[in-house]
Amino acid sequence: MIPHWWAETLTEITATSALEWTAIATAVAEVLLAKANKVLLYPAGIISTVIYIYLFLQPKAHLYADAILNIYYLVMSVYGWVLWAQRREGKVLAVGPADRRDWLVTLAISLGGWAVLYVLLTRIFPLFVPYYTVSDVAVWDAVLSSTAWAGMWLLAKRRTENWLLLNISNAIAIPVYLYKGMPFTALLTLFLFVVAIFGYIEWRKQYQRSLQR
Repeated sequence: MIPHWWAETLTEITATSALEWTAIATAVAEVLLAKANKVLLYPAGIISTVIYIYLFLQPKAHLYADAILNIYYLVMSVYGWVLWAQRREGKVLAVGPADRRDWLVTLAISLGGWAVLYVLLTRIFPLFVPYYTVSDVAVWDAVLSSTAWAGMWLLAKRRTENWLLLNISNAIAIPVYLYKGMPFTALLTLFLFVVAIFGYIEWRKQYQRSLQR
Protein backbone atom coordinates (compact mmCIF):
# COMPACT_ATOMS: atom_id res chain seq x y z
CA MET A 1 0.00 0.00 0.00
CA ILE A 2 1.36 3.41 -1.02
CA PRO A 3 1.73 5.84 1.94
CA HIS A 4 -0.66 8.78 1.82
CA TRP A 5 2.10 11.41 1.66
CA TRP A 6 3.80 9.60 -1.22
CA ALA A 7 0.53 9.29 -3.12
CA GLU A 8 -0.03 13.03 -2.71
CA THR A 9 3.53 13.71 -3.90
CA LEU A 10 2.99 11.59 -7.01
CA THR A 11 -0.25 13.44 -7.67
CA GLU A 12 1.52 16.79 -7.41
CA ILE A 13 4.31 15.59 -9.71
CA THR A 14 1.89 14.49 -12.41
CA ALA A 15 -0.15 17.68 -11.97
CA THR A 16 2.91 19.88 -12.47
CA SER A 17 3.14 20.91 -16.11
CA ALA A 18 6.14 20.31 -18.35
CA LEU A 19 6.50 24.09 -18.61
CA GLU A 20 6.82 24.47 -14.84
CA TRP A 21 9.36 21.62 -14.70
CA THR A 22 11.39 23.35 -17.44
CA ALA A 23 11.24 26.63 -15.52
CA ILE A 24 12.37 24.85 -12.36
CA ALA A 25 15.27 23.08 -14.08
CA THR A 26 16.60 26.24 -15.74
CA ALA A 27 16.20 28.21 -12.51
CA VAL A 28 18.30 25.58 -10.69
CA ALA A 29 20.93 25.86 -13.42
CA GLU A 30 20.86 29.65 -13.11
CA VAL A 31 21.49 29.77 -9.37
CA LEU A 32 24.25 27.14 -9.52
CA LEU A 33 25.97 29.08 -12.30
CA ALA A 34 25.55 32.28 -10.26
CA LYS A 35 27.17 30.62 -7.25
CA ALA A 36 30.07 29.64 -9.50
CA ASN A 37 30.23 33.23 -10.79
CA LYS A 38 29.63 32.14 -14.42
CA VAL A 39 28.07 34.45 -17.00
CA LEU A 40 26.02 31.55 -18.41
CA LEU A 41 23.64 32.10 -15.50
CA TYR A 42 21.95 34.76 -17.62
CA PRO A 43 20.79 32.69 -20.62
CA ALA A 44 19.54 30.00 -18.22
CA GLY A 45 17.72 32.68 -16.24
CA ILE A 46 16.13 34.17 -19.35
CA ILE A 47 14.55 30.82 -20.27
CA SER A 48 13.20 30.30 -16.75
CA THR A 49 11.96 33.88 -16.51
CA VAL A 50 9.97 33.81 -19.75
CA ILE A 51 8.21 30.61 -18.68
CA TYR A 52 7.38 31.93 -15.21
CA ILE A 53 5.93 35.13 -16.65
CA TYR A 54 3.43 32.96 -18.51
CA LEU A 55 2.70 30.74 -15.49
CA PHE A 56 2.20 33.60 -13.04
CA LEU A 57 -0.30 35.30 -15.35
CA GLN A 58 -2.57 32.25 -15.42
CA PRO A 59 -5.92 32.66 -13.57
CA LYS A 60 -4.99 29.85 -11.14
CA ALA A 61 -1.98 31.77 -9.83
CA HIS A 62 -2.93 35.48 -9.88
CA LEU A 63 0.67 36.29 -8.93
CA TYR A 64 0.82 39.48 -10.93
CA ALA A 65 3.64 41.14 -8.99
CA ASP A 66 5.66 37.99 -9.59
CA ALA A 67 4.93 38.29 -13.31
CA ILE A 68 6.06 41.93 -13.25
CA LEU A 69 9.09 40.82 -11.22
CA ASN A 70 10.01 38.32 -13.90
CA ILE A 71 9.68 40.93 -16.64
CA TYR A 72 12.18 42.95 -14.60
CA TYR A 73 14.32 39.79 -14.27
CA LEU A 74 14.29 39.51 -18.04
CA VAL A 75 15.48 43.09 -18.50
CA MET A 76 18.10 42.75 -15.75
CA SER A 77 19.31 39.43 -17.18
CA VAL A 78 20.06 41.11 -20.50
CA TYR A 79 21.65 44.07 -18.67
CA GLY A 80 23.70 41.81 -16.40
CA TRP A 81 24.79 39.62 -19.31
CA VAL A 82 26.10 42.67 -21.16
CA LEU A 83 27.71 44.12 -18.01
CA TRP A 84 29.45 40.87 -17.07
CA ALA A 85 30.74 40.40 -20.62
CA GLN A 86 32.25 43.89 -20.79
CA ARG A 87 35.92 44.42 -20.08
CA ARG A 88 37.35 47.60 -18.65
CA GLU A 89 41.07 47.99 -18.93
CA GLY A 90 41.27 44.31 -19.83
CA LYS A 91 39.37 43.20 -16.71
CA VAL A 92 35.83 41.93 -16.17
CA LEU A 93 33.55 43.37 -13.49
CA ALA A 94 34.91 42.17 -10.13
CA VAL A 95 33.02 40.67 -7.19
CA GLY A 96 32.89 43.04 -4.24
CA PRO A 97 30.78 44.40 -1.36
CA ALA A 98 28.08 47.02 -1.83
CA ASP A 99 29.08 50.59 -1.08
CA ARG A 100 26.94 53.43 0.30
CA ARG A 101 25.55 54.33 -3.13
CA ASP A 102 24.66 50.69 -3.80
CA TRP A 103 22.74 50.48 -0.52
CA LEU A 104 20.84 53.70 -1.25
CA VAL A 105 19.79 52.34 -4.63
CA THR A 106 18.90 48.99 -3.03
CA LEU A 107 16.73 50.72 -0.43
CA ALA A 108 15.04 52.83 -3.09
CA ILE A 109 14.30 49.77 -5.25
CA SER A 110 12.99 47.75 -2.27
CA LEU A 111 10.72 50.41 -0.76
CA GLY A 112 9.78 52.18 -3.97
CA GLY A 113 9.15 48.89 -5.75
CA TRP A 114 6.94 47.65 -2.92
CA ALA A 115 4.84 50.83 -2.95
CA VAL A 116 4.42 50.81 -6.73
CA LEU A 117 3.55 47.11 -6.89
CA TYR A 118 1.11 47.29 -3.99
CA VAL A 119 -0.77 50.19 -5.59
CA LEU A 120 -0.81 48.38 -8.93
CA LEU A 121 -2.15 45.17 -7.39
CA THR A 122 -4.75 46.72 -5.11
CA ARG A 123 -5.84 49.87 -6.98
CA ILE A 124 -4.81 50.07 -10.61
CA PHE A 125 -5.14 46.52 -11.97
CA PRO A 126 -8.55 45.77 -10.36
CA LEU A 127 -9.87 49.07 -11.71
CA PHE A 128 -9.21 48.10 -15.33
CA VAL A 129 -9.56 44.30 -15.30
CA PRO A 130 -11.43 43.47 -12.07
CA TYR A 131 -12.16 39.82 -12.81
CA TYR A 132 -8.67 38.84 -13.86
CA THR A 133 -6.28 40.79 -11.69
CA VAL A 134 -7.53 40.31 -8.15
CA SER A 135 -4.59 39.32 -5.93
CA ASP A 136 -5.32 37.90 -2.49
CA VAL A 137 -1.65 38.10 -1.40
CA ALA A 138 -0.90 41.61 -2.64
CA VAL A 139 1.23 42.72 0.33
CA TRP A 140 3.49 39.66 0.31
CA ASP A 141 3.58 39.46 -3.47
CA ALA A 142 4.81 43.07 -3.60
CA VAL A 143 7.42 42.56 -0.84
CA LEU A 144 8.94 39.40 -2.31
CA SER A 145 9.05 41.01 -5.74
CA SER A 146 10.58 44.34 -4.71
CA THR A 147 13.34 42.72 -2.62
CA ALA A 148 14.13 40.38 -5.50
CA TRP A 149 14.31 43.42 -7.81
CA ALA A 150 16.97 44.88 -5.52
CA GLY A 151 18.81 41.55 -5.35
CA MET A 152 18.91 41.24 -9.14
CA TRP A 153 20.31 44.76 -9.44
CA LEU A 154 23.08 43.90 -6.96
CA LEU A 155 23.75 40.64 -8.84
CA ALA A 156 24.20 42.56 -12.10
CA LYS A 157 26.73 44.77 -10.26
CA ARG A 158 28.42 41.64 -8.86
CA ARG A 159 27.86 42.79 -5.28
CA THR A 160 28.12 40.04 -2.66
CA GLU A 161 25.01 41.26 -0.83
CA ASN A 162 22.77 40.30 -3.75
CA TRP A 163 22.38 36.91 -2.07
CA LEU A 164 21.00 38.51 1.11
CA LEU A 165 18.28 40.44 -0.75
CA LEU A 166 17.38 37.45 -2.87
CA ASN A 167 17.01 35.33 0.25
CA ILE A 168 14.63 37.80 1.85
CA SER A 169 12.51 37.36 -1.26
CA ASN A 170 12.92 33.56 -1.19
CA ALA A 171 11.88 33.33 2.47
CA ILE A 172 8.62 35.16 1.73
CA ALA A 173 8.01 33.36 -1.56
CA ILE A 174 8.04 29.82 -0.14
CA PRO A 175 4.76 30.06 1.85
CA VAL A 176 3.15 32.14 -0.92
CA TYR A 177 3.83 29.46 -3.54
CA LEU A 178 2.56 26.74 -1.19
CA TYR A 179 -0.62 28.74 -0.64
CA LYS A 180 -1.01 29.12 -4.42
CA GLY A 181 -0.77 25.39 -5.04
CA MET A 182 2.72 25.42 -6.59
CA PRO A 183 4.55 23.02 -4.22
CA PHE A 184 7.45 22.24 -6.53
CA THR A 185 8.11 25.88 -7.25
CA ALA A 186 8.07 26.35 -3.44
CA LEU A 187 10.55 23.47 -3.13
CA LEU A 188 12.68 25.08 -5.84
CA THR A 189 12.63 28.34 -3.87
CA LEU A 190 13.75 26.50 -0.73
CA PHE A 191 16.62 25.04 -2.74
CA LEU A 192 17.49 28.51 -4.03
CA PHE A 193 17.43 29.78 -0.42
CA VAL A 194 20.00 27.17 0.64
CA VAL A 195 22.21 27.73 -2.42
CA ALA A 196 22.09 31.50 -1.83
CA ILE A 197 23.60 31.00 1.62
CA PHE A 198 26.54 29.14 0.10
CA GLY A 199 26.64 31.64 -2.77
CA TYR A 200 27.10 34.50 -0.32
CA ILE A 201 29.89 32.62 1.49
CA GLU A 202 31.62 31.76 -1.79
CA TRP A 203 31.45 35.30 -3.15
CA ARG A 204 32.84 36.65 0.13
CA LYS A 205 35.75 34.23 -0.19
CA GLN A 206 36.36 35.30 -3.79
CA TYR A 207 36.44 38.93 -2.71
CA GLN A 208 38.86 38.20 0.13
CA ARG A 209 41.14 36.28 -2.25
CA SER A 210 41.10 39.21 -4.68
CA LEU A 211 42.42 41.49 -1.90
CA GLN A 212 45.41 39.22 -1.37
CA ARG A 213 46.56 39.36 -5.00
